[in-house]
Amino acid sequence: MSVKRQREPLPDLGHVLEESRPHRIEPVVPAVDKRVHTRFDKAFLVVIGSELYGDTWAIARNVSAGGILVEMSYAPPLGTVVTVHFQHARGDDLLDEIVVRAEVKHHHFLNFKGTEETAATRAIGLRFIEFVDAGDRVADDRLH
Repeated sequence: MSVKRQREPLPDLGHVLEESRPHRIEPVVPAVDKRVHTRFDKAFLVVIGSELYGDTWAIARNVSAGGILVEMSYAPPLGTVVTVHFQHARGDDLLDEIVVRAEVKHHHFLNFKGTEETAATRAIGLRFIEFVDAGDRVADDRLH
């Protein structure tokens, strides 16, 4: 003969859910700019050099001590190391140039609206690695 035992009722656990909810709503904290370096927001031409992709003109924006945003017709793969040639012509035969090696860290696709129609461009975020000796000027036939 089996004896059936009655189960004890389960304790009410509703209070657990209530205790886990915050009793007051915390104010939303405004977004903080986490950039380490100050940005220089000026657009100018640079030459981007790559062993695999050659040299091409590009538009540099948001230059800082740590990196740069570059608008260009193609986007080298993430991790690619390129050279950025900052050039300034001084007279007919004098050229000031700063060359820096940089790593492609981000890809961006920018959409914007002009006066009548929308447009788009590609951009890459570069992190500066090191400054290098400018050496010889980039030959015009290497540019595309």
